[in-house]
Amino acid sequence: MKCPFCGSLDTQVIDSRVNEAGDAIRRRRRCAACDKRFTTWETAELRPPQIVKTNGTREDFSESKLREGFRRALHKRPVSTELVDAAVDRIRQRLLTLGEREIPAREVGELVMNELKKLDKVAYIRFASVYRSFQDVEDFRDVIRDIDQ
Repeated sequence: MKCPFCGSLDTQVIDSRVNEAGDAIRRRRRCAACDKRFTTWETAELRPPQIVKTNGTREDFSESKLREGFRRALHKRPVSTELVDAAVDRIRQRLLTLGEREIPAREVGELVMNELKKLDKVAYIRFASVYRSFQDVEDFRDVIRDIDQ
């Protein structure tokens, strides 16, 4: 680790401690050249997979796009922001735990539909109608039958 004071690469760890959450390590370091002390933090870097759209293009996962999809589906529905935040967090965590570099947009859409089904049935049907490109009333009937089962 390079010393932030003098730029020397000769530093040593004096003390290491895990934070309360257990997801980071705090390290106290001392520079052998200038004898100053400084703190570094070590955390795991987890990157969400890239999203492969149906046309084959790839884009970085966007939590804001995910939230926007929920916002549109839940427009004027009685669902709290906290519940939406929790659903977005579950989807993000699911994507991280998959450990994949890329994931089809269809899979993300299915995760959103599963969360909406738990949150609000009307929002679920709204999202499904756009996501699955409903063509007629029969498509709506099929989804409503699925919900009732």
